[in-house]
Amino acid sequence: MRIQQPVLVTNGESDRMVPSVNTIDLAARLPRGELEPLYPDAGHGGIFQHHDRFVPRALAFLEP
Repeated sequence: MRIQQPVLVTNGESDRMVPSVNTIDLAARLPRGELEPLYPDAGHGGIFQHHDRFVPRALAFLEP
């Protein structure tokens, strides 16, 4: 079974829990994966540290 839905993939550039290189690989392997550029000076909580950048991107991604 393959994931056919669009997927927004994001992470911090220094994530110790999920190495950032794995985030890039995941986005490349998903047929409709969209990689948000890795958040600088951020780890696993990059979406919270950079919420001002993440929220508009997520909302745009979720628009029909």
